[in-house]
Amino acid sequence: MTDRVLFRKDFIVITGGPGAGKTTLLNELQRSGYPYVSEVAREIIQAEMSSDGDALPWKNAIKYRDLMLDKSIESYHAALSNQPGHTLFFDRGIPDTLAYSSLIHAPISERLESTVQKYRYNKQVFILPPWKEIYQTDSERVQDFEEALATYHILFETYKQLDYELIVVPKLPIDQRTAFILGHVEQIPTD
Repeated sequence: MTDRVLFRKDFIVITGGPGAGKTTLLNELQRSGYPYVSEVAREIIQAEMSSDGDALPWKNAIKYRDLMLDKSIESYHAALSNQPGHTLFFDRGIPDTLAYSSLIHAPISERLESTVQKYRYNKQVFILPPWKEIYQTDSERVQDFEEALATYHILFETYKQLDYELIVVPKLPIDQRTAFILGHVEQIPTD
């Protein structure tokens, strides 16, 4: 792996704890003409559950984390074909994997440390706070609301320590959340 830093101002991360409305928001942004890169966590969980694999947060969290890092790097590389200057949203970024390591109290490998420095997104990162009124669990999201709160705080600190500027997305109806994001994106230089 080369030490060259990959940086795209037009790669904009939307992150937050589970159940904060990221997918709904990203789907609305896509309907408004802004594509996004799906998060890899659900894809991994679905694949592991269907193949009876153990790279799952509740079975082998370290293996799950490492697979999440690999898939996130693949997603970043695939997105590099996006025409520069055209905003591309990411449902979570590579730093989310570092935050997850902190959340599960796992040792941070040199590879993970160097990867979050090598693959950089726009300095401004949108973060959705926990929202108890909309929070739901499902077959892939098994965390309780307290874990969602802890995840949010660890994500916030992780991105901050990596020198990203966090923009907290207010708890608003979806059309207003979308307008909030797009209002900020219009002011972000992406070329």
